[in-house]
Amino acid sequence: MKEQLLNEVELDRLLTLNQVRSRHITQVEAGIQLGISERQVRRLLKQTAIEGTAGIKSKNKGGNRMFQSGFKDRVLNTVCELYADYGPTLASEKLESRNGLKVNKETLRQWMVEAGLWKGRIRKQARIHQSRERRPRFGELVQIDGSHHDWFEGRAPKCCLLVFIDDATSKLIGLYFDKSETTLGYMKLVKHHLNTYGRPISYYSDKHSIFKTTREQSLDGRMQDTQVHRALRELRIELICAHSSQAKGRVERANKTLQDRLIKEMRLRGISSIEEANLFLPEFIIEYNLRFGVEAFNSEDAHRSVHHNVAALKRILSVQTTRKLSKNLEFSLFGKIYQIKTKTTGYRLRHKAIKVCEQADGVLEVLCDNEPLEYVLLCRSDQVKMADCKEINGTIDEIIAESDLDFFVMLPTGSTAPIQLSY
Repeated sequence: MKEQLLNEVELDRLLTLNQVRSRHITQVEAGIQLGISERQVRRLLKQTAIEGTAGIKSKNKGGNRMFQSGFKDRVLNTVCELYADYGPTLASEKLESRNGLKVNKETLRQWMVEAGLWKGRIRKQARIHQSRERRPRFGELVQIDGSHHDWFEGRAPKCCLLVFIDDATSKLIGLYFDKSETTLGYMKLVKHHLNTYGRPISYYSDKHSIFKTTREQSLDGRMQDTQVHRALRELRIELICAHSSQAKGRVERANKTLQDRLIKEMRLRGISSIEEANLFLPEFIIEYNLRFGVEAFNSEDAHRSVHHNVAALKRILSVQTTRKLSKNLEFSLFGKIYQIKTKTTGYRLRHKAIKVCEQADGVLEVLCDNEPLEYVLLCRSDQVKMADCKEINGTIDEIIAESDLDFFVMLPTGSTAPIQLSY
């Protein structure tokens, strides 16, 4: 029989078995020396007597869970082709759900590191923040935030994803793509929340000017409410503003997860616009909640019923501004001039204060003493654009997209010629 090369452990075993055969030590002593049972010693003696030194070699062929030949190469080729920028966890999920290749995420991680497809991340030294227990009931506290990102990877302009996540269960309550972080965008998501689950106890946000006013106190010492704060107060929903991003860490961590998983899901489906993305979000929310949602400590639902009818709810969840009518029954809003239409002379409405409600669907409702008025758009007026630090990039992108100007350069001869620039 052909002799096989032995490693150090196998060589020690063979020498000990030879000592047993020459009766220098007993089988019990050999078992103690090798760290095996007396029965195992007898088995090795019998096996080496039949097969020689080959009998000391292990007969383990990998077990029933060993992958078939070529499986590893097939998995890595699929990862290179479809999931090159995926992490091992997400890649493992997609390989099983979309390609029928089931491999554990840790096994895949080792394969990807070996093939140079994944590099382990060095964790930064984390600052220690005092932990806070989850709220016990679903709907007691909903963390909200806007995530500005290149969600479509250049297939569409950058935009903002509004995120509502429950503190007790880590389940997504709602998602909504908008051009930027706007009051009306939050109003739409609040309306979706109310129609789906009911009224929560409170919302937890940052100190963005959408939630916390930056205006000074009025003459009576009161701070003027923002539109969102005013609407939530009318709905008897508490608004709480966090002092730091770590305080609302659950929604901040969800933003990072969404910037990884949601982007790749939209890429796989070829989604390249805000409208298509908003249609896909309900399906994604179901999958996300099944994957990351947890059970609340208390099974009772803290959401309360909504007592307002559809018309009243639309009026509450609108941007409300006050205007004063001119003697011609005209008022201006957002760079546009409107005129009230009446069946009579309308003398009673001259210089009257009115309330203009811009609803989430873009419809304007004009009220005077809580009675709706008919109006028409007369003309547009010039108005300076307004944008804060979170909206400025989107505003500039809109200006560039809308501009179609001729630029002139001085030629060497002194004449000028128009040059059309495309963006």
